Amino acid sequence: MDHNNYPDSYIRGILNTVKTIAMVGISPKDVRPSYFAFKYLLERGYRMIPVNPGQVGGDILGQPVFGKLADIPEPIDMVDVFRAPQFALATVEEALALERRPQVIWMQLGIRNDAAAALAEANGLKVVMDRCPKIEYGRLSSEIGWMGVNTRVLTSKRAKLSGRGVQRMSLDRITMAGGATSAATKSSPKDDGGQ
Repeated sequence: MDHNNYPDSYIRGILNTVKTIAMVGISPKDVRPSYFAFKYLLERGYRMIPVNPGQVGGDILGQPVFGKLADIPEPIDMVDVFRAPQFALATVEEALALERRPQVIWMQLGIRNDAAAALAEANGLKVVMDRCPKIEYGRLSSEIGWMGVNTRVLTSKRAKLSGRGVQRMSLDRITMAGGATSAATKSSPKDDGGQ
């Protein structure tokens, strides 16, 4: 996988597939980027699990906080790493030690650790580095386009609403690149080289 340039189908496939996301390094402070991303994804229907050893016993946005991935009593689909790059390898090792491994390791904006990515990929996990799932969801659903941001998605088709209001759009969009093919089909392994 070229970690400098991810195909939209790869990102869309991840965001359409995962349901449960453990955010490692989330802050309870409502002015922090991790809090914004957590809240946004929670409002889009993802099951969000906060992981922060300093906040165990409390909750963030109504979700109980866990100290480490192994403490989470349910399977995790994706680990969203919101910690400095030097801690990413330890987070991947912790994820790989779980009885049921996650499908994806996602490292937030500014976080890139090639050794952690290589270890995850060698064990069959998908990896995204230096990207934010909140931003990618907003870009691919065209929500972010309402603020004047160029999404690189050109279409005259009205966005499909996910049923929870005008600003809750679906990722299953018709685009110039994909024609009328659904996002789930576009994200199939044959489309992105099996990655």
